[in-house]
Amino acid sequence: MPPAKKRTRSYDPARTRTAVLAQFGNVRQAARTLDARHLALPTRLGDWTVRDLLAHLALTVGSVSRALERDEPAKPGTALLDHPATTAAHAGAVAEEARALAEATPDLGALGALLTRTAQDLARDLDAAPPTRVLALRAGAMNLTDYLVTRTVELVVHTDDLNAAVPGLDVPHDRQALAACTRLLADTLAAQAPGGSTEVRIPPYAVVQCVVGPRHTRGTPPHVVETDPLTWIRLATGRTSWQDAVADAKVSASGERADLGPYLPLMT
Repeated sequence: MPPAKKRTRSYDPARTRTAVLAQFGNVRQAARTLDARHLALPTRLGDWTVRDLLAHLALTVGSVSRALERDEPAKPGTALLDHPATTAAHAGAVAEEARALAEATPDLGALGALLTRTAQDLARDLDAAPPTRVLALRAGAMNLTDYLVTRTVELVVHTDDLNAAVPGLDVPHDRQALAACTRLLADTLAAQAPGGSTEVRIPPYAVVQCVVGPRHTRGTPPHVVETDPLTWIRLATGRTSWQDAVADAKVSASGERADLGPYLPLMT
């Protein structure tokens, strides 16, 4: 018998909007503390510098406003859980746009102005747009609230990249943004590796069941994976390998079906 289809998680529109604005605000505040030396630092994203990464964040957040300027499609065509699998196809174009924008903002003043303008435009445009507004996007039409959930993933993941690139920067993660990012990636795992034999716990934000096998019904599951939100996000996006996370005791995995290595990363 095939696994039962799980109901798609819903996200509160107001909280999701607030989370995106709050996390981008955290990034903007941290960017004010950087100097030219920091902007030239390498990141763990290939040949991207910190400047490239900040330009990318301006682009990815600004994509909401740009989409709201386009004609509205008749209906959504891309489900929220389908979105993580679409990112790789557009990675090259996204990287080119980020580098071009970084080159167009060569100094700290220009970069700061870009981040401020992006935040102001987003706040204004979200105030005017209903949560059910359908957006025309690269990966297909999606409603506004769902797309904002994907922006929490971009913001949380790249905030972690910034912190890894700049020692002592310590950009905080907005709790609601971290929760939405964690839940979307956990639900994506459950969709991509459907089943009920393994329980994945990411306290305090998510618990999902996945992987084909005997379904657990009561008591302690025989196959359990548990980790913290940031480790989970790094696993899901390829920043950390499954083997390294287990070896470093960042993940607790018990049971023969608790090896998630074959299913990770979920997006890159």
